[in-house]
Amino acid sequence: MGDTLEFNEIYQEVKGSMNDGRLRLSRQGVIFKNSKTGKVDNIQASELAEGVWRRVALGHGLKLVTKNGHVYKYDGFRESEFDKLSDFFKSHYRLELAEKDLCVKGWNWGTVRFGGQLLSFDIGEQPVFEIPLSNVSQCTTGKNEVTLEFHQNDDAEVSLMEVRFYVPPTQEDGVDPVEAFAQNVLSKADVIQATGDAICIFRELQCLTPRGRYDIRIYPTFLHLHGKTFDYKIPYTTVLRLFLLPHKDQRQMFFVISLDPPIKQGQTRYHFLILLFSKDEDISLTLNMNEEEVEKRFEGRLTKNMSGSLYEMVSRVMKALVNRKITVPGNFQGHSGAQCITCSYKASSGLLYPLERGFIYVHKPPVHIRFDEISFVNFARGTTTTRSFDFEIETKQGTQYTFSSIEREEYGKLFDFVNAKKLNIKNRGLKEGMKQSYDEYADSDEDQHDAYLERMKEEGKIREENANDSSDGSGEETDESFNPGEEDDDVAEEFDSNASASSSSGDGDSDRDEKKPAKKAKIIKDRKPRKKQLESKKGKDPNAPKRPMSAYMLWLNANREKIKSDHPGISITDLSKKAGEQWKAMSKEKKEEWDRKAEDARRDYEKAMKEYSVGSKSESSKAERSRKKKKKQEKQMKGKAEKKGATSKSSSLKSSAKSMSESFKSKEFVSSDESTSAESKKEDSEEEGGASPAPSTEESASGSD
Repeated sequence: MGDTLEFNEIYQEVKGSMNDGRLRLSRQGVIFKNSKTGKVDNIQASELAEGVWRRVALGHGLKLVTKNGHVYKYDGFRESEFDKLSDFFKSHYRLELAEKDLCVKGWNWGTVRFGGQLLSFDIGEQPVFEIPLSNVSQCTTGKNEVTLEFHQNDDAEVSLMEVRFYVPPTQEDGVDPVEAFAQNVLSKADVIQATGDAICIFRELQCLTPRGRYDIRIYPTFLHLHGKTFDYKIPYTTVLRLFLLPHKDQRQMFFVISLDPPIKQGQTRYHFLILLFSKDEDISLTLNMNEEEVEKRFEGRLTKNMSGSLYEMVSRVMKALVNRKITVPGNFQGHSGAQCITCSYKASSGLLYPLERGFIYVHKPPVHIRFDEISFVNFARGTTTTRSFDFEIETKQGTQYTFSSIEREEYGKLFDFVNAKKLNIKNRGLKEGMKQSYDEYADSDEDQHDAYLERMKEEGKIREENANDSSDGSGEETDESFNPGEEDDDVAEEFDSNASASSSSGDGDSDRDEKKPAKKAKIIKDRKPRKKQLESKKGKDPNAPKRPMSAYMLWLNANREKIKSDHPGISITDLSKKAGEQWKAMSKEKKEEWDRKAEDARRDYEKAMKEYSVGSKSESSKAERSRKKKKKQEKQMKGKAEKKGATSKSSSLKSSAKSMSESFKSKEFVSSDESTSAESKKEDSEEEGGASPAPSTEESASGSD
C-alpha cells in the first residue's frame, strides 16, 4: 500500500453547498483543495479523532471529526473504495473507519445531541440528520420552541432557511430546556454579535467595491463596515486571500480582500472588498487591549501602539486577525516600469497584475484567476487599432476572460512572463513568426524591434495608396466591388451578340431587334467610363492633383526637423508621439493659423480637381465618338458590299432575258418591254431593301449624323 491516496471529483459540504475538488490522504494528514476558490483545508493526522463511512445522496461519504470538534464531510466516493480507505486509516492514522447508516424511518421525534460544532438529531442509535452549527445565522426561542435560521446559499437553487424544534417542558434541576438548547446552539453558531468594544477603528476609508466611504471597526471575530447607507459584517472565516497592490501612478495602493461567501446587498454580490489608500497618508494606531492581551493573542505580530502609513497599518492588522499571507506582485515589470498593465475588461478600464500564482484585475469588476485553473492563454490582434492587442484567458471550466486595449509595448514583457510560468499559449507559433519579422523589418533607430509597429507602417502605406487612388478618380462611384477582367469580357460578348443579331434578323423580329441594340448600347455607355477609370487607376496619372494635407500634417512637416534637433536620435514612433503631445498642448489661436492653411490647400485642390476632371471627360468622350464612328463605317462598308453583289447578279439575268426578247418582238413591244423591265428593276430593288433592313437602317443613321 502506498503512502498517499488521491481522489478526484470529491465534494465537500460547506455551509450547505457542495464544493467539488481533489482529496489527498497522506501520512501527514488529509488535504482537500477546492476547485472553485482554490482554498486548501489541511487536517493534521494527529488531530483526527473519528472517521465515519456512510451512504449519502451522491454515493458514499466520509465524515471526519477532529479533537477540537470540527467536522469535515466529503462525498462522492464509490462503494468499492471502502476497503482501501479503511486499511489506510488503520495503518497510518490508527483509526477504525466505522460504518454508520442514516435512519430513514421518517420519524420526527427523537433526541438532539450536541457534539463539537455539530447538532445531530438521532432516533435510537442512528442519526436522522446533522446540522453544522456554523451554518446557523440566528437562534430565537419561544414557548417550548427553538427556531434556527441559516445563512443563505447563493450556489443552490433551493436553500433551507429555518428549522423549528419543539422542546417538551421539564423541571429537572430547575433549568429551562429551551434556554439550554439555545445556549448550546449560540455557543457554536456563526452569529455575528458586536459584544464588547472594537479592537481598533479606521475612519472614512475610501472603498471602491462596495463604493463609498466606510468606517471599519475591527472586532476579534469579524470586521464591521459602517457607511452612510449600508452596513456590512464580514466574519474572518469568509476571507480567502489578501492582496496589496501598488497603483500604476506609484502614489496609491490597493488593498483587496477576497471573500467566500460574498457579502450581499439585495441581489448584488461583492466577492471582493477593495480599499484605495494614498501612500502619503499616515496614522498612529492604539489597540483597545492591554499589552499582555496583545502579546498573548497576536504573538508579536502586533503591538499596542503602532504608527506608519495607513495602508500598512490596515494590512498588518488584517493579516494578524485573519491569519493569512498578503499577496503582492512578483518580479513582473511592464514596459513603463510598473508592476501592472493598463487594459480594459467589459468596457471598463483597469489594471491587470501578473502575480506569482495568478492574475488579478482591479477594479470593475474585480477578477482573480489562478494559474492552476487556466486552460490556455491567447494573444489576439486588437480589433480596432494596431497599436494594441488583446490578452485572452480561458479556464478549464470554459470561462473566457478578454483583457483588451493593451499597449503593444507590453507584448514582449507579458509573453516572457507567461512563458516563464509555463502556461499553455494557444498561438505559440505567432511568437516565432514575430521574431522573424523583427529581423526582417529591423529599424536602425531602435535596438528593440516591434512587429506590431512594422505591420502598422505597412497598413498605413496601403491606406495612403488607397486614399491617393480615390483622389485620382473623376468623381464617379468607385466603392462598387467587381472584377475588371470579367466585366470587360461581358461587355465584349454583349456587343458582339447585338451586332450579329442586327445583321441576321428577319422582318418579323424587326421591332424587338430595334429595342435590343438601344438597351445594350445604354449598358455599354454606363460601364465604359468605369473601365476607363480602372485603367487610370492601374497606371496613375502623374498630372492628377494630389490630395491636400490636414492642418496637423502641415504643422508636422514644418516642425519635423526642429523636433529631431531637440531630441537627437529619436525614433519614428517616439517622434510621432512627441509631435502629437505638442499639437495637443498647442493653443487654439496657433492651431487656427494651420487650419486656415489647410482650408486654402483644400480649395486649391478642389479647383484643380474640377479642371482635371473636365479635361479627362472631354478626352474620354472624344475617344468614344471616334470609336463609334469607326464601327459604323465598318458596318456601312459591309452593307454596301452585300448590296453590290446582289445587284450585279440580278442585272446579268435581266440582260440575257432582254437579248432573247429582242430577236422576235416588234418595235411597239420593245418600248413596252423597256417599261416593264424598269418596273421589275424597281421591284427588285425593293426586295433587296427588305432582305437586309439592318444595313439600310445604319446607312440612314449615318446619313443623319
